[in-house]
Amino acid sequence: MSELKPIFNALCRSKVGAILLLLQIAITTAIVSNSAFIISEKIAYLEQDTGYPEQDIFTFEVMSFGENIDYMRQAELDETAIRQMPGVIDAVTVNSVPLSGGGSSSSFRLVPAGQKGKGVQASIFEADSHFINTFGIKILEGRNFTEAEVSVVEEYSQYPSVGLITKAMADELFPDGDALGKTLYHGDLPMQIIGITDVMKGPWLQSERRDRSAILPFVFAQKLTLFSVRTEPEQRAQVMQQIEQYMLNLENKRVIEGLKGLDDVKADYVAPDRLTMRMLLVMIVVLTLITALGIFGLTLFNISKRTKQIGTRRALGARKSDIIRYFVIENAMISMLGLIVGSGAAVMMAQQLMKHYSLSQMPLFYVLFTAVGVLLISLLAVVGPAKRAANISPSIATRTI
Repeated sequence: MSELKPIFNALCRSKVGAILLLLQIAITTAIVSNSAFIISEKIAYLEQDTGYPEQDIFTFEVMSFGENIDYMRQAELDETAIRQMPGVIDAVTVNSVPLSGGGSSSSFRLVPAGQKGKGVQASIFEADSHFINTFGIKILEGRNFTEAEVSVVEEYSQYPSVGLITKAMADELFPDGDALGKTLYHGDLPMQIIGITDVMKGPWLQSERRDRSAILPFVFAQKLTLFSVRTEPEQRAQVMQQIEQYMLNLENKRVIEGLKGLDDVKADYVAPDRLTMRMLLVMIVVLTLITALGIFGLTLFNISKRTKQIGTRRALGARKSDIIRYFVIENAMISMLGLIVGSGAAVMMAQQLMKHYSLSQMPLFYVLFTAVGVLLISLLAVVGPAKRAANISPSIATRTI
């Protein structure tokens, strides 16, 4: 390590290039480590278990324009007819579609409104007893609704007094695991918990209430009615092709729109997150390439400035490996200092992202992994120019001396 001092002195005589490279490595380390963490978070978010057989479910809206249509009666006839279609497992009218980014939510509390007590925000699904089977949801405890418990009305004055909630919601409200049979309050309206379901994501996958949902036995049909249908595996495409004409044959004074598979509904909802992830990947690649090219270019520039110096060292007996080692050590010194600065910047950046964008704490593993990667890239980038320097002929380099 006797070369450290002359290398350091040489860098001090050419500070601008070294400082620029140091800053480039620091910026790359800070941005890449945080970007890699965000990408891993996005991947976990995109691949989370929703609780639904998405490939077998599709949804559509029916907009009626005929006069004197009994919407409640028509919805019941439509549901029954759809369930009889070949390849269909079940169908239901519902107020909102899971994973869609739009729906209804409210607060559920252990005590009536106006009293102090624990409560949570949860998504609300209003449907009849076919909701569970249509969306392929498993009931862990309790039971499903009975037909007698379903409120089929044209206004919200008769709200149901029973409901199902997800296990995540039950665990949050009743940590002791005794939620079944207990009463929750939706405002001043009591709701007895008759069943607890397995994983079942709500309409908003990014919301803190994504795992909290309440299913209420309530059917409210109107001009615009939302249907969800579950088919046998591999039968969805065929049923979707037939459903529009099938519905029009039942009642032709209406329009079928928004026909879409549940997986496509989810894909549309998470499309901005996929775009963000791809942009971050591109940024990581671009920053890494720029850093590597910067190291490559700076080393070539230093070689052109030190041609005679290198030739003199070669003439005095320096081996090719000595020349290569010189430039590798020089680059490693710059890189290590840049990585120290960049690692500190990465931690501060992560704290700001956590504060302003509700991200979780970034594990230091990402900073360490990025630092090692940047160091390896920087060392690889300098090897080519260093070999070129080692091949400089002493006679050519010292010709004018």
